[in-house]
Amino acid sequence: MDYNQEQFFRAQFDVPKMPFYMSYPMQNLYLTEMEYEKDMDRMKELYPKEVGRIVECVEDECDRMEYEGSLMFDEYPDRLMIEMVVDRIQKKVTGEDGELEAEQFHGGMQPPPGHRPPPPPPPGQNDHLRELIGVILNNEMYRRRCRHRRCRRWW
Repeated sequence: MDYNQEQFFRAQFDVPKMPFYMSYPMQNLYLTEMEYEKDMDRMKELYPKEVGRIVECVEDECDRMEYEGSLMFDEYPDRLMIEMVVDRIQKKVTGEDGELEAEQFHGGMQPPPGHRPPPPPPPGQNDHLRELIGVILNNEMYRRRCRHRRCRRWW
């Protein structure tokens, strides 16, 4: 095929020539995924400090659940199991599990030495914290499910 015929076919079909390394569709998959992660991290920096602590606990719990066949990757995740995960995260956040300080959500005041920390609020008052944990957990699970589907598709 001579140059004139090539120009004719190129103009007719409007298909520019591509270098050989750009002919594979998954070349930018990793870069795009890394951009999404960086953008999400930038947005998480804007969260208030207390919510940031909750997000850390949620991400830690999701890291533990991120394996093939996990609750996280079920087609229809079980609501009861998600509620149990929310309970576990709530105990960590409020300090009942011993990993985080109890004063984080009790006015920010530390008890004097030798005294017990203030009791946790009654069950009805902690509903907003529980709902916030549930929303953050569902969002994080959704994000990881999408990433899992996008990445798993190519191999």
